[in-house]
Amino acid sequence: MLRRHFMAFASAASLALGAGAATAQEAPAPLDTPEEVTIALVRYLSTGDFFQAYLSGVETQAAALGVNLRVFDSRQDAALQADMVDQAIALGVDGIIIQHGLTESMREAAQRAVDAGIKVVAFDVNVENAAIPQVEQSDYLLGKLALEQAIKDNGDSFAAGYVYVPGIAPLDRRHAAWEEVKTANPGITEEARIGTLDNPIANANANQARAALQANPNISVFFAPYNEFAKGVKIAADELGLSGEMSIYSADISTADIALMREPGSAWKATVATNPAVVGEVSVRALALMLAGEDPGASVIVPPTLITQAFLNDNDIRNMEDLGAKMPQFQHADVAMADWMPLPAR
Repeated sequence: MLRRHFMAFASAASLALGAGAATAQEAPAPLDTPEEVTIALVRYLSTGDFFQAYLSGVETQAAALGVNLRVFDSRQDAALQADMVDQAIALGVDGIIIQHGLTESMREAAQRAVDAGIKVVAFDVNVENAAIPQVEQSDYLLGKLALEQAIKDNGDSFAAGYVYVPGIAPLDRRHAAWEEVKTANPGITEEARIGTLDNPIANANANQARAALQANPNISVFFAPYNEFAKGVKIAADELGLSGEMSIYSADISTADIALMREPGSAWKATVATNPAVVGEVSVRALALMLAGEDPGASVIVPPTLITQAFLNDNDIRNMEDLGAKMPQFQHADVAMADWMPLPAR
């Protein structure tokens, strides 16, 4: 409830700023009457800090534009997510953001929205549609940078554990980096592969990681390219007393992750991330450009950054605000922008 009140306040503040910024250059139709515009966010994944921050970015950018926002949350039910796209179509929304999901369930649903004349963007789900821009964090690069740091820290020969759930677009892109790195470094051996998106994701993966570490005591590196996966591996390592004997490399970050990485003796050595709130803002801006008749491009990429445990400790970074102060790219991404586009409050 407290978070809801905070978000309402933040959205109102953003709207006020956006209204002032928009006077410099009038927004094109239909965004010149934004109160008549409705967009929908149709979510597949929502559990975890990343998705809460992404949602906050969507909310604040929508508020800055002054448009109405409807949020549909399928809670990892692929069929329900497709139905929710149809619900949004029936409501007559002007635009839809599809956030994560499975290609096989979203492909036809996304096409139905396009056929209905609705503008659509997709974040981290491949809907195989040339009319729909793909918003992503350069997931391949997220995986590649994390693995390069793992090699820098541990050399090019080690026994590894790996967390992967196939069929999820960002994880598939990060998986491509994992396979490439293994091929280029034959001394890296994959001793165990685990992975589930069952809720709660961190605890479910902790159970699998615990079994993998007990069965493969030679594992010294765990590649867990999603922060909820990394939390699970860390839980298992802590419970087994192995935190000092292994290193975890991940993708994505939140204030809670920063605290876990900075715990004394933490095995979580590095992550590669964008600010998920900024990615949410970019998703809305890309959709707004389409509504205004402009082209955001087929691929809308928010560049990621390597964040090490040492960097967090050396700079005494305690939360995402501190991280943004030390890394300006976490405050804003100059992506999917236009002169008439109002931005959220900073």
